Amino acid sequence: MKVKVKLYATFSRYHPGTLAGTPFEVELPEGSTLRDLINHLEIPESEVKVCFINARIQDLDTRLNDGDEAGIFPPVGGG
Repeated sequence: MKVKVKLYATFSRYHPGTLAGTPFEVELPEGSTLRDLINHLEIPESEVKVCFINARIQDLDTRLNDGDEAGIFPPVGGG
């Protein structure tokens, strides 16, 4: 299945050449979860703060469907 992914803030480093918040496509096996996606992208789970599927906050064990759009956020600071 194909999933659109948006990595935010510092997570853009896990997909070089893509600006933060710019969607790109990832192919995963049917039945994959957000956790599987994060592992596929080699993002340490301990760095993940919030994940969205189709603009709704979800936990890492939520299953993905073909055509979903996932957003992955690290903790973000400001100043």
